[in-house]
Amino acid sequence: MARASGCSVSTVSRVLANSRPVGVGTARRVREAAERLGYRPNQVARALRSRSTATVGLVLPQITNPFYPTLVRELTHVLDERGRAVLLADCDDDPAKEAARIESLLARQVDALLVVPVDEHRSRPAVTAAAARVPLVLLDRSCGPGVADLVAVDNAAGMALVLDHLAAQGRRRPCYIGADGTASAAAERRAAYEAGVTSLTPGESPLLALGDFSAAWGREAVDRLWNERQRGDGPAFDAVVCGNDLIALGAIQRLRQLGADVPGQIAVTGFDDVPPADLADPAVTTVRQPVRDIAVEAVRLLERRLATGQDVGHSTYGESAGGESADGESADGGPVGSGPTDSARPGAPTAASPSGAGTRHAVRLAPQLVVRASTAPAPPSAPGAPGTLGARGGTGNGPVASGTPGGSPAGDAVRHTTAPAPRSTDSPSAPLSSKAAP
Repeated sequence: MARASGCSVSTVSRVLANSRPVGVGTARRVREAAERLGYRPNQVARALRSRSTATVGLVLPQITNPFYPTLVRELTHVLDERGRAVLLADCDDDPAKEAARIESLLARQVDALLVVPVDEHRSRPAVTAAAARVPLVLLDRSCGPGVADLVAVDNAAGMALVLDHLAAQGRRRPCYIGADGTASAAAERRAAYEAGVTSLTPGESPLLALGDFSAAWGREAVDRLWNERQRGDGPAFDAVVCGNDLIALGAIQRLRQLGADVPGQIAVTGFDDVPPADLADPAVTTVRQPVRDIAVEAVRLLERRLATGQDVGHSTYGESAGGESADGESADGGPVGSGPTDSARPGAPTAASPSGAGTRHAVRLAPQLVVRASTAPAPPSAPGAPGTLGARGGTGNGPVASGTPGGSPAGDAVRHTTAPAPRSTDSPSAPLSSKAAP
């Protein structure tokens, strides 16, 4: 290649490795020669020399959930922009398989790991061990405080958007269909629902049906709730709040099979805004996760860890935003806002903790409410009238996509959560709430 380009071997090496500045004309001649000769770099040789494979392992709990392919797509794009490839592993919602997949990726010498854990508690040993070996960022779900960096949507804010919207549409007796277990996203959404629904049903216990994040469970849960209502064993409900879109799709399907008018009698909401949500009949009102911004923030944290040569025993970082961490505590375990890192400049190194463990960061991104036909306002009627299931205060049965009662149906309405939060310089469109976690 040196002969073909008329350059020295060292110059060719610098151009191909992009290790030192080379003149524009010289670099062009080298690259043209490489193209003519069909040169392709040996990535294995590069990895041996640089001690970096330029790969990131991505571990998912269940690839069949349509939220995760969307996340994979964005992560792949962001990492590709930074010259890194992705090795993907699915673990069938099995913590034992998850541990094996993580170990397999580490054996392949990935530079870092991105993990959506199966379970907050059962995934913790494998994730903790991996985080001590390579930079690791958790996505969507936590493994508890202090285990690894986390990037996720603000589930509590998302559930508050749903409940406020239902109240504005005249719905007063919602029920919740979600996932049981200790996956943090499931637990956070369930807890947020239980805390927020008391304003709609004061003095009453929340009506819950807990299973898993599947359409099949959505159908089964509706059967249970409907049968209890028909027997008089359960309260009437005029809205079904679902823990994710798959549950919502199953719930809508079964409600219509049972003869219920959706949304006339019963409104249905989801969470995540997966592509099928817009194709349902009626289309599902849901909480949209900022998937692109989740990917950008996760890769930003990984790059920061990689730049400092792994976090354990090295410099630690504080975030400038004063939001909550995944466990609602500050870096020192005190109330939010009391930790010494809350006022640190983003990216500014602080002293390492006495134990030598790097500070962990939890980044919570703001969700959006996408209003579609499944939550059109409830029709007005006398309290307890047949077919209303307790709903009151709405007008009309048709789809409302403008985000306000009686608004224009042209397109989905998107509602932002709260006042704008501090933004990452790497992701100018991403409002975030972040802080150092234990």
